[in-house]
Amino acid sequence: MSETEEQAEERLLRTPLYNLHLELGAKMVPFAGYEMPLHFREGILKEHQHTRNQAGLFDVSHMGQVRLSGDGAAAAMERIVPVDVVDLAVNRQRYALFTNDAGGILDDLMITNAGDHLFVVVNAACKQQDIAHMRKHLSDDCEVETLEDRALLALQGPVAGEVMASLVPASRELVFMTGARLSLAGADCFVTRSGYTGEDGFEISVAASQAEAVTRELLSHEHVAPAGLGARDSLRLEAGLCLYGHDIDITTTPVEASLLWAIQKVRRSGGERAAGFPGADVILGQIANGVSRKRVGIQPLGKVPVREGCELLDSFGNRVGIVTSGGFGPTVGAPVAMGYVNAAFAKLDTELQAVVRGKSHPVRVAKTNFVEQRYYRG
Repeated sequence: MSETEEQAEERLLRTPLYNLHLELGAKMVPFAGYEMPLHFREGILKEHQHTRNQAGLFDVSHMGQVRLSGDGAAAAMERIVPVDVVDLAVNRQRYALFTNDAGGILDDLMITNAGDHLFVVVNAACKQQDIAHMRKHLSDDCEVETLEDRALLALQGPVAGEVMASLVPASRELVFMTGARLSLAGADCFVTRSGYTGEDGFEISVAASQAEAVTRELLSHEHVAPAGLGARDSLRLEAGLCLYGHDIDITTTPVEASLLWAIQKVRRSGGERAAGFPGADVILGQIANGVSRKRVGIQPLGKVPVREGCELLDSFGNRVGIVTSGGFGPTVGAPVAMGYVNAAFAKLDTELQAVVRGKSHPVRVAKTNFVEQRYYRG
């Protein structure tokens, strides 16, 4: 007997802010095993524009939060990611990747040195496998603790800094990719200055029991409005940020994905702690010798959106790539996309054709970010 939609909905998890979302008029949808807000009363377009111009507040409590404790945590973590964890200073944050033996990407994640532990945030869709991966490879050297009782909020936009400073003056000391323990609305929070929109902003880890109070305090600010998954996706696409399972997965390596910037020199060939991570031979070989395909931005030259799965053709009609993310960019005022093309076609301004519903439409290879990334660096 097949499961009814009602039974499936009953199995979905809810974040600590579920009831508040309903109060605010959210359109709830299934996502990564949770009931999540797709948008609120204003709709995706206005939420996107509000975040670009003021500040949007996102519930990202479906993400996985993990604490790695013990003197061996950093060295152990460095064995399963191709980035520098050992030298990560206290209160500094770093983007990282779990890789497999073939160099494929298992997930992307954020690591923050919180002083007495590493604070790790992983994607919702990969949460269980990521936690199992860390337990398998790290448990002999450190404690792997899943923080099930915490919510995660993302305040994003050009006035996010002003909003946070009005509530927590100490937040002014934070710059992009740093974190600190701060008190917000009477709650002890761990706050990082980071996000997934290309804008300045903060991610706020808070006890589940205090999440609603913190959210209401932030939403009471005149420049802050709630935003859902729809705006989160269009914002990250305009900013050229990868979505796991679409733009990166186990079939793509960091080099193919144009994420070479995430691999510090100390982990590359000739570095003090070169290699020693899954897939090192493949990834370091690609750094040295190049790759056959690359992730690029795709700028449609007309008004037709070019979406995931659309084939990319050269002037002779040969398939040379595929779109992995695409849609309308509200800030750009035009369709935007990203995908993979054969390396010979990865040069900026290369003209290609995208096949949309059986018809070819002209596109041009572009930078992956279609808007300026406005992170606060002090």
